Amino acid sequence: MSGLSTAVTEAIEAIEAGPQGPSVAAFFDLDGTLVAGYTAATFYGDRLKGRDVSPAEFLRTVVTAVDGELGGDPTRIAHVAFSAMRGESEEAFADLGERLFRSKIAGTIRRESRALVMAHQRAGHTVAVASAATKYQIAPVARDLGVEHLVCTRLVVEDGQFTGATDGPMLWGRHKASGVRAFAREHGVDLAQSYAYGNGYEDVAFLSSVGHPTALNPHRDLRAAAARLGWPVLDLSDPVGGSLLAAGRTAVALAGMNAGVGLGLAYGLARGDLHEGRNAAIRLATHLPMALAGVSMNVLHQERLWTHRPAIFVANHQSALDIPVLGRLLERDFTIVAKKEARWDPRAVVGSVVIDPAWIDRSDSHSARATLDGVVDRIRSGTSLMIFPEGTRSATPVLGPFRKGAFHLAAQAGVPVVPVVLRNTGELMRRSSLVLNPGVVDVCVLEPETDWSVDDMSERIAALRTKFEQTLARWPA
Repeated sequence: MSGLSTAVTEAIEAIEAGPQGPSVAAFFDLDGTLVAGYTAATFYGDRLKGRDVSPAEFLRTVVTAVDGELGGDPTRIAHVAFSAMRGESEEAFADLGERLFRSKIAGTIRRESRALVMAHQRAGHTVAVASAATKYQIAPVARDLGVEHLVCTRLVVEDGQFTGATDGPMLWGRHKASGVRAFAREHGVDLAQSYAYGNGYEDVAFLSSVGHPTALNPHRDLRAAAARLGWPVLDLSDPVGGSLLAAGRTAVALAGMNAGVGLGLAYGLARGDLHEGRNAAIRLATHLPMALAGVSMNVLHQERLWTHRPAIFVANHQSALDIPVLGRLLERDFTIVAKKEARWDPRAVVGSVVIDPAWIDRSDSHSARATLDGVVDRIRSGTSLMIFPEGTRSATPVLGPFRKGAFHLAAQAGVPVVPVVLRNTGELMRRSSLVLNPGVVDVCVLEPETDWSVDDMSERIAALRTKFEQTLARWPA
């Protein structure tokens, strides 16, 4: 399985070879297991930044945290936070969870943890997140992973507001194990055949509840316990952060892009052929920065990029890196459709010189229609189009809905759609990041699809999106 460690690949193969069906469950801890880091710290940090934490609450939190370090009950710090939420709106707190997921937590989901979840889902297992966290921390992560069930700490809500109390114990330590056993009884799960993944020593009771426990990125004490009990240990890689070295290489890569544009246009002027100069600029302005940043590509079925030109090339969208990746693949004679607001983005200005994007004013339907009519004429004249049917970058590898615009253009221009599936771009350059990390981008070019018509467009778009999902779930060899 490309892109995964040998240990994770072997674990997935064991899941696939093991018992199947919903009577087998897979329980995943949240913090430190599915995600790198701690979601509670993200929530508390945001509340501190927004001055939603009173001085008295902050003092109680610090005192309780110090007491916990000295041997007290570490769940007490959570109860201090819960009691301070008394009177707060549940709806507002749920909205906060969604916002923090998009802006911060989504980028901390481990790719290999996602692969393990997907393996259990393919096996038809009952998958659940089992955590001491609340549903407001867990639900956005679970939804992104396609996980339906939560075994978690519940907060009491009356008239849409928190009371400051919990409904039952906080599911930490032995209480998490009790929650898992209760869930198993309710859902007809055979725990002896089931799986669990956790990272802390407090998870020993939870992991002991199932027949197939795994210590995943375990803390020292759990690692020792796993060795003593004969449990497997999986050490997963964390999402790549933006190091100072990567930031420096990104700056050099940006300079390389500018230099590539200048050299390409100079070449065109010297030859008296501006069209060829622009194509030379595209090649230089995509090859140079990626090489300088340490980004390479592994491309499957690259020949399909050239069998149908002009065409509309559609790709999934996670990162600002997607455009230079596609530019390097397409090499020449293409443009893009972009929203007018991006026109003066520093990352887009230089590229605009060579690919002459079609800028869409979404607030003016008449202007947008005229712009798209011009795009159709350009396509018919031999210029291909690069477009992202999701319309915006996804926070995670999960695909958003596909809009119809690209496919309407294909029908009007009478050209094929060439699907390009990208993997890893969101890991190398996160959605909101300005830093590009070194690594490998995996690309799979699917079969071009011809003869687009409005008559069956919705069905064909849905089928194409499914192909993207299947390719991302099971990357071709």
